[in-house]
Amino acid sequence: MESRPNERLVAERLASLYEEKFGGKLRGRYRISMKQMRALTGRKRVPGADIRSIGEELFELGYVLIDLETFFVVLAQSTFRSYRRVSDSCLTAMSAANGASQPRPQNLDEHDLPGTARNQARSTRP
Repeated sequence: MESRPNERLVAERLASLYEEKFGGKLRGRYRISMKQMRALTGRKRVPGADIRSIGEELFELGYVLIDLETFFVVLAQSTFRSYRRVSDSCLTAMSAANGASQPRPQNLDEHDLPGTARNQARSTRP
């Protein structure tokens, strides 16, 4: 009986595919079908927990595994480093435009907020 490869070995194989020449490219991102993933793992069905473990192992090797239901995508982590970043002011503007209230500080409770009866009673004390 042939043993199945562990998650680390599967991740290493996926990482090595990134460096292989195929699909008209010398190396780079690729997609792999669920059928191919089952063959690679030696399983008839690949449980979600195994996919997550393979993804974690692949991440340790510098790659990202994205599960798109019927297939997977493998990308280098470095692909994402140059992406633009969302600023706090952009999120604040979006929240204000949608009428969302601002999150209140976590160190305050309901009685410390302006306009509450307890806070108003405190502010009238000498």
